[in-house]
Amino acid sequence: MTTYKSKMVEPIHLPAREERAANLEDAGYNLFNLDADDVFVDLLTDSGTGTMSAEQWAAMIRGDEAYAGSSSFRKLEDAVAEVMGFDHVVPAHQGRGAENVLYGTILEEGDVVLNNTHFDTTRAHVANQGAEAVDCPVPEASEFDSEGEFKGNFSVDEARRVVDEVGAENVPAVILTITNNSAAGQPVSVENTRAVREFCDEIDATFVLDACRFAENAYFVRNREQEFADATVAEVAREQLSYADVAVMSGKKDGLVNIGGFVACRDETLYEHAKQRGILYEGFSTYGGMSGRDIEAMAVGLREAVEEDYIADRVEQVRFLGERMAEQGIPVFQPVGGHAVYLDAGEFLPHIPAEEFPGQALAVEIYREGGVRCVELGSFAFPDSDRPELIRMAVPRRMYHKEHIEHVVETVAAVWDRREEIGGYEVVDEPPMKEIRHFSAELAPLGRV
Repeated sequence: MTTYKSKMVEPIHLPAREERAANLEDAGYNLFNLDADDVFVDLLTDSGTGTMSAEQWAAMIRGDEAYAGSSSFRKLEDAVAEVMGFDHVVPAHQGRGAENVLYGTILEEGDVVLNNTHFDTTRAHVANQGAEAVDCPVPEASEFDSEGEFKGNFSVDEARRVVDEVGAENVPAVILTITNNSAAGQPVSVENTRAVREFCDEIDATFVLDACRFAENAYFVRNREQEFADATVAEVAREQLSYADVAVMSGKKDGLVNIGGFVACRDETLYEHAKQRGILYEGFSTYGGMSGRDIEAMAVGLREAVEEDYIADRVEQVRFLGERMAEQGIPVFQPVGGHAVYLDAGEFLPHIPAEEFPGQALAVEIYREGGVRCVELGSFAFPDSDRPELIRMAVPRRMYHKEHIEHVVETVAAVWDRREEIGGYEVVDEPPMKEIRHFSAELAPLGRV
């Protein structure tokens, strides 16, 4: 049941089918290049695209725009300490800014970084420091239709194998991403988090939590991990975060804001080093690339993110979308994650080989069919990898209603009915850094089968 009401509305428009076809051609068949006005339901990302609450808008009016010593920043510090348990905060304009601050501080050329699964910007930031990003997902993470409860977990066994090869001295950091975005938004258990903490102690590595969806992860833990059956989501979140040395946060997810992020530290020495890098790249240490009003809104959003009614409504809306598509026979990654529904484009379009980007082909056809924008997270977004061919349909927070969700289901079902008509694509222009090519590369169709 939805636990909020609308206080502001924005009209949206579904372009005619021929307009959508022309838009795709103009965009080089890359949905990042579409104008937002040409999208009817936008599921490209849940990052910074949600709706803020009345309390957050009220907080923005109170924002303190002082360059140094902003009272809004002190409120953010208090919220991070209360909700997440970290005393030191380095603000940044968004998550990738925070990644630049942190990974530029703790990594150097030749390092190896382990993660349950690196997301695109994380992998790029690791590579940008001359380090190597290595994924250590549990085996069930690749099992598309199994019902594992924590398929986002980190494989300590795989991590130990990597450390045996490269040497513990070359692994300065281990990252745990909750929820595991690149593994279909699957949650990570507290038990696994504790195991990663012990592993980091064994190899003397900094334990980093990518916490941008920490509240969604806590909701799954509360519902699936018996130890926490009687805990609140807020209590679970504090417990899980307590094992990390440092957290990197995009406030555009579970901060419930449209911009902003931070690095949160326990160690004062690491904090001081990160703060100096933050001043260089983001801005002074009490604004970090954000306005005071944005900081004030994020302080409110962090607390709202762990409210029971909000987080239940959020996760259950995503589950509803996944279940409705699965009922149509559409290959949906199971179980459905917290922020997005992931489709198996390889099974959806088995006649298109990986080198012709079946995921991108599916994403293009979903827009062509119903003006719905989503994103490919397969061989186009992650070249030179053996990742499955996934499509992510990320649902913005507190934004869409049941009618929008039903439109998405009808759109994907219509594409499913004509799936044998769909052909693949080739890349015709791409930037030099392959880890981020999917943001701007252009493609061309190879024809229909």
